[in-house]
Amino acid sequence: MVRVLVGSENPVKIEATREAFLKYFDNVEVVGIKVGSGVSDQPVNTETFEGAKNRALELKKINEEKGLGANFFVGIEGGIIQLYERWFAFGAVCIIDDRGRTGYGTSSFFELPESIVRELLNGVELGIVMDKLAGEENTKQKYGAIGFFTKGVVSRKDLYVGGIVNALIPFINEKLYSRRSFS
Repeated sequence: MVRVLVGSENPVKIEATREAFLKYFDNVEVVGIKVGSGVSDQPVNTETFEGAKNRALELKKINEEKGLGANFFVGIEGGIIQLYERWFAFGAVCIIDDRGRTGYGTSSFFELPESIVRELLNGVELGIVMDKLAGEENTKQKYGAIGFFTKGVVSRKDLYVGGIVNALIPFINEKLYSRRSFS
């Protein structure tokens, strides 16, 4: 059995982690543990990757302190990044294994309207902005911004599964990744 800790109690992130790991491992147990990211509520640019890494590292520490016997620690952080003079939302993923090896991945990026970006750059979290826009509560534990903008074609879980699979690449291709790039 592969035991995975994910740094969130959000059911979307837990289920996305389960789905991604089941693509490569037959028997997977995923446990969500709420941990801090150590970054802004609305991470911008590389801060998003730092948040994902901080979550994974905190999980590894908890695992060692409490003897939970986990094999992988998954940090997922939603953020925004500026590329090509536009702003995109995405999920950064950091996976650390019980040997201390690290892999990173991202979800696909999707462009955000300027009106939303202005609020995000003022420190308002995307989930709060989306709740207001959608006229609902807690959209980030449902379909998320991607679900809203794609009119339900892509869910937040779908978005994160791809990022988690991408972060697993060094683990499922160990021979191709040197010690230097896989640590």
